[in-house]
Amino acid sequence: MIAFVARRVARIVGIGLIGAGFVVAPAGQVFAQAPAQAAPAVGVVPAAAQTMNESTEVAGRVEARERVDLLARVTGFLEEQAFREGAEVKAGDVLYRIERGPYQAAVDAQAALLDQAKAQLTNADITLKRAQELLARNAGPQSNVDNALAAELSARAQVSLAEAQLRAAQINLDYTEIRSPVDGRIGRTAVTQGNVVGPNSGVLATIVSQDPMYVTFPISSRQILELGDEQRAVGGKGLNVRLRLADGSLYSEVGKLDFIDTTVSQDTDTILLRGVIANPPLPSSGNNVGTARRLTNGAFVTVVLESVEPTKYLAVPRSAILSDRQGDYVFVVDGENKAQQKRVRLGQSTPLVAAVVDGLNEGDSVIVEGIQNVRPGEPVSPAPASPSAAAAAQQRR
Repeated sequence: MIAFVARRVARIVGIGLIGAGFVVAPAGQVFAQAPAQAAPAVGVVPAAAQTMNESTEVAGRVEARERVDLLARVTGFLEEQAFREGAEVKAGDVLYRIERGPYQAAVDAQAALLDQAKAQLTNADITLKRAQELLARNAGPQSNVDNALAAELSARAQVSLAEAQLRAAQINLDYTEIRSPVDGRIGRTAVTQGNVVGPNSGVLATIVSQDPMYVTFPISSRQILELGDEQRAVGGKGLNVRLRLADGSLYSEVGKLDFIDTTVSQDTDTILLRGVIANPPLPSSGNNVGTARRLTNGAFVTVVLESVEPTKYLAVPRSAILSDRQGDYVFVVDGENKAQQKRVRLGQSTPLVAAVVDGLNEGDSVIVEGIQNVRPGEPVSPAPASPSAAAAAQQRR
């Protein structure tokens, strides 16, 4: 009787618990029934088309287009230094003067020898003509004509020799004035006035051109491939060369790539590139230490290779990009409000914006918030992302 009453009580209590969201096991045990789980809330932004100029940064060095080491071609006392150290000079300017006296005397002596040779040639011509006239009247032998002709040819050769020696003496005289072969800035002189200089004296001073300048930089083989087939086909002429100086500032002038080396270095797997860029004088630069310019020969810079034509890409916030062993991917919301995984290929990106070049379609709803609760193929509850996340997708490089 007691067991029967207990079963009735349990059945009555069980009915009440079932109505309250509980179930009763066959043995009379009661368990809580799990409520249906809601879809996780996520914030989405549309994949938007944008354009940007792709760029790559590498270390480089500024080099003068022309560099000339001045040497003395003749020996003598240095009589004059005709320039100010550090100043800019023009092609043809006299920079040094070496004593001219000995070389002027050599020129005068060779001029006199030339006059003597010309006089002997004149006499030989007269002798030849007389011998030929006598031979024509049968008044002289053929041998006299032959001897006169040989003498005339020898005298003519002596004139040519004297003229060459005079030119050599004049060249040495001209070497007593050392002139600038290029426009540029001259450095410190190594020899001062009053010293004896000559071919073995070494470099007297160095001139480097100032405008424009070269910038050389190595880039890896991988980066060359990333330039793209279009850039390689035109020799990189679709690239702008910009410079970031040692103080971090971006140089105002824009250069062009003008040379790509023919061989990849076996040690570093890099290839040398060269750009040319303007280096105008700074406004109101003083003359106390020479004309001031921003670029100096030998300076280290950061080279920014930037494409001339902008590239179109789909922009999404960087926070939307996830990665695994297979690569990068994002979650998008499909028409049934389910999260779908899409593999993507990224281009050049920034800390805030990811440039997607493959794997997304314009307008795809990309999940940027609540990603940690998303599972592929599972329903989600999408809503527009917060203003900060949406703004990140609109940022440009």
